[in-house]
This record gives sequence, structure tokens and C-alpha cells, in this order.
Amino acid sequence: MKFQPGQSGNPAGRPRGSRNRRTIASERLFDGAAERLTATVIDLAGQGHPVALRLAMERICPTKDRPVAFELPGMATAADAVAAMGSVVQGVADGDLTPRDAAQLAALIQAFARTLSTADLERELKELVQGPA
Repeated sequence: MKFQPGQSGNPAGRPRGSRNRRTIASERLFDGAAERLTATVIDLAGQGHPVALRLAMERICPTKDRPVAFELPGMATAADAVAAMGSVVQGVADGDLTPRDAAQLAALIQAFARTLSTADLERELKELVQGPA
């Protein structure tokens, strides 16, 4: 039988959620040694081993998002988004926001401004199609 483009040789495929035997065996081995391995990584990180330090910081105790106590001005227009961005910059300058928190807030403000732009374009297009009210 010749392969047909777009048609799988095994349409049923592997059942959703099934796992490879190698993965299952690896997880069993790791589960038995997880506490000892974690302690070893922490010990090596304490000795200044750079890879262990990075592993400990990224995997063992990752930074989690926490609420930021920072009040943004209300936003309803593009001009409000500009003012909000200014307050974020001022928050970094004053030490109220970390650069990382500021970048996340700035992305949120930019998304809001894009949403406003899209809504404005949609309204203008509707007016062009229907004519002035």
C-alpha cells in the first residue's frame, strides 16, 4: 500500500494520555531518589557550582507571580494608556516596581491600547460602509 499524502498510516494512533515505557521507568527511578538528588543540587549550589545554582533557582524554588501593589490610573482611551505607561516608568524610577514587573505591566497596557485601536478601526470602517449617521 502506497502512502497517501494527508492520510496517517495509523489513524487510531497512540491513545491520548498514554506514556512511553521509558518515561514511566525514568519517573519511577527519579521518584525514589528525588529527595537525595534535590539535597545534592542544593549542596552544590551552596558551594557555588553555577549549573547547580541555576537549576536550584529555576526549578527547585522558581519565582512565582505575585500581586503587585501598584495602582494604575484608569484607562478608557489611548491617551489614558500613555498616562498609564508614564506611571509605570515613574514606578520603576521611584523603586515601587521592579523592571520585570514594569515590563509585564507595560505589555498589559500595550495590549489594551491595541484593543482600543482595533475597536476604533472597526467603528471607523462601519461608518464608512454605512455612511454618516
